[in-house]
Amino acid sequence: MKNLLIVSALVAVLAGCANQSAPYADDATVAAVRYRDPGPAKLTLYTMVNNRSGAGAHTSLMINASERVIFDPAGSFWADIVPEQNDVLFGITPAVERAYRGSHARETHHVVVQELEVTPEQAEVAYRLARSMGPVPGTYCANSTARLLQQVPGFESIAVTFQPTKLAEQFGAIPGAVTNRYYEQDDADLQKGLAANNAKLNSSG
Repeated sequence: MKNLLIVSALVAVLAGCANQSAPYADDATVAAVRYRDPGPAKLTLYTMVNNRSGAGAHTSLMINASERVIFDPAGSFWADIVPEQNDVLFGITPAVERAYRGSHARETHHVVVQELEVTPEQAEVAYRLARSMGPVPGTYCANSTARLLQQVPGFESIAVTFQPTKLAEQFGAIPGAVTNRYYEQDDADLQKGLAANNAKLNSSG
């Protein structure tokens, strides 16, 4: 009975980390939106946190390597101009990154954004791993991101966890990691935020 309660509680905490089916983009579509940020090679961990309880709702990882992508395991983000293959989002321009972050930040949740500069080699390993790990089952967002990170040279000490906030604590403790929190006061409905940001991206294109 105790184990059942623990599992039930875990499912409740990670209810926001449940995948939404998205069409698998073909390689030509992905190649057409390829984007690399001109800044340094970098890993950015996103943790969506419930404003009331402090519980983590979702984990994802932006990787600036030979191109910039977001590994969004079991994620709900979608936009017409952002193709996806196996939980990897492509074409992550500054506008798309703002839409991604802004869609998740709302009245009920904020986004912990943790940036860490890495070597180009580390970033490329993370990029290749992200492209090979999905699609990820629902509630495995933090778990799969932790497993990805611990395979990157220099990140072997990352412990696998199902808790987004536990992974954020580990990532934030790495020397050089910079942590910020992003808030918005939009409607609590995630789908409304996604639709609004999709419209912005379409109109700016």
